Amino acid sequence: MTPDIAADLLRNALIVVVRVVALLIVPGLLVSLMISVIQAATQVNEQSLTVLPRLIVTLLVMAFMAHWLIRELNDFFLMVASQITQVVA
Repeated sequence: MTPDIAADLLRNALIVVVRVVALLIVPGLLVSLMISVIQAATQVNEQSLTVLPRLIVTLLVMAFMAHWLIRELNDFFLMVASQITQVVA
């Protein structure tokens, strides 16, 4: 395996990881920010008010974007599987 092939594989793996994780984390962060602003304005500091909406939003994003997530991971796996001869040799 040449350093170029290893660098390409690592770069592609990191891109897939960042895209998948960002899709799952960013909506939860936005909901947490909105709830924090509401809590600061109303001075209601209840921990369960932040956890449950973030969990629901994350699960909804996972449900609606499952097809895209699986396709991204499948495309990466197929790319790695097609280059396996270059990696092993």
